[in-house]
Amino acid sequence: MRRRGKFTVDLVFALKTALTVSVLVAALPAAAEIWRFGLIGDVPYSRAERAELPKMLSAIADSHVDFIAHIGDFKHGADRCDDAVFEDRRQLFDDSRVPFVFIPGDNEWSDCTRLNNGGYVALERLDKLRQLFWHDGQSLGRRKLALERQPGSYVEHARWRLGPVLFVSFNLPGGNNNWGLTQQPSAEFLARNPHVLAWLRENFALARREKLRGIVLMFQANPGFIHHAQGFPHSGYRDFLVALREETLNFPGQVVAVHGDTHISRIDKPLRDARGKRIDNFTRVETFGYPIMGWTRGVIDSEAPALFRFETHAWPPARP
Repeated sequence: MRRRGKFTVDLVFALKTALTVSVLVAALPAAAEIWRFGLIGDVPYSRAERAELPKMLSAIADSHVDFIAHIGDFKHGADRCDDAVFEDRRQLFDDSRVPFVFIPGDNEWSDCTRLNNGGYVALERLDKLRQLFWHDGQSLGRRKLALERQPGSYVEHARWRLGPVLFVSFNLPGGNNNWGLTQQPSAEFLARNPHVLAWLRENFALARREKLRGIVLMFQANPGFIHHAQGFPHSGYRDFLVALREETLNFPGQVVAVHGDTHISRIDKPLRDARGKRIDNFTRVETFGYPIMGWTRGVIDSEAPALFRFETHAWPPARP
């Protein structure tokens, strides 16, 4: 009987101890979760930048990012759009030690019709990019990131998740979104723009449905936030910015737009509502661009009210 009584006492003691530990663990604050990503764009534009870029990509990988995104324009606007250039950039990006996502800019397809670019057909160059950079459901890089692509022809439109954030890429190039030089939009713009807008709205709907805390939109063009707010929208980006404003106002989390194009490294809040009031849950991040080389690190912090923070890093880094 005593042995049984001792067993009963020990069992009660163990249960009480386990309950106490469970209560204490539940009372502790959850550990913050951190994710990081690197952002570059408008690079390399020169032989010097081409020589430096592998070193910068290695340094970005050393900073423990989960992926690197290139926001478009992987060559100078005056340089040729030859296959050799495209294949060189593919090899360079694919050698990244972390997953690498490339998003198209105007310099590698819509501007390739220029004589000094080789006088190519723009859509032929875009198809070449699709074969090299977006031919399957994975990123570039030695380590791969699974990507979900928009069904249909516009395989450059992709999305992926990192923690509580949805990342979305778009073919939205500089040069007024390939609208053309007249008041009437080009046939290419008219074919692509509905897919861009549908992809934008679909992914905001997905982020709302899954109760995500943030969405990051990545495209090459500076769509003219300030001009749009002043009532002078750029024709090629007007529809996109109207939809972006509407979706941002209807999204309870944080919205980040990452672009290049105008070569000004900056982090600000340029999106305005119809009355001109700043939309506070929207942040614009523009990458470094030629002739200034550098990269931006995005940090997702699960405990931070703003969710995101961004750090800019000039290259080469300053010596201590």
